[in-house]
Amino acid sequence: MTKPAYEGKQPSFFTTNAEFIVRSIRHSLRNVETMIMAIVLPVMLMLLFTYVFGGAIDTSGNYVNYVVPGIILLCAGFGSSSTAVDVASDMKNGIIDRFRTLPIHSWCLMTGHVTASLLRNLLATGIVILAALLVGFTPHADVWEWLAALGIISLFILAITWLYAAIGLVAGSPAAASGYGFALLFLPYLSSAFVATDTMPSWLQGVAEHQPITPVIETIRSLLLGGAADEHAWFAIGWCLLILIGAVIWCTWLYNRRAGRR
Repeated sequence: MTKPAYEGKQPSFFTTNAEFIVRSIRHSLRNVETMIMAIVLPVMLMLLFTYVFGGAIDTSGNYVNYVVPGIILLCAGFGSSSTAVDVASDMKNGIIDRFRTLPIHSWCLMTGHVTASLLRNLLATGIVILAALLVGFTPHADVWEWLAALGIISLFILAITWLYAAIGLVAGSPAAASGYGFALLFLPYLSSAFVATDTMPSWLQGVAEHQPITPVIETIRSLLLGGAADEHAWFAIGWCLLILIGAVIWCTWLYNRRAGRR
């Protein structure tokens, strides 16, 4: 009788998750350039729109307050997009086959990538908000409104990261994953992130007002700057949950298919 390759108790789901999260965080710390770009690029765009375009868009000089919520989501998108490349790299180099031979829950590879990305992006978002305060951003939120805004931001990051993880699975290579993920980064530009939707051509207003990014931005803007968030909050939460559930289901199906478990 052949003895099993590994004997003993299988690590718990939580232990395996923790190990994969630590693995992904270590990879993030080694890839310093990607982390820096995820922070520097949104800050540069904020400075560009505030000091170069802001005077033409809003002559009152208050444009920085309008643009910061959009920059926050743009930061989340840039940071999450690297997840697609990381997942595609793992699938490409064959390490998933090694994990499948071990007595562990190999699906935790995906949750590790997503959780590490969430932590990484929350850190980047905090740095972007601090930079915004330095250039004149003046929020009027109390503690509960800040917490609510952070909750919406975290839910959005979680949803978009799972979507990028699925893109990493469906892509044939890390380069393809980077290209597919880059296309999603245009969505904030077709929303109320930088200009009000009623200034757009009529045929574009419908797209801008009913896509997922706009209600999320408007909810964050209302919470931080003192407005009625109820009008957009339910749409923002609904869109995020819809993307999250759809992305997790898609990711699960793709992972099982790519891992050979048909």
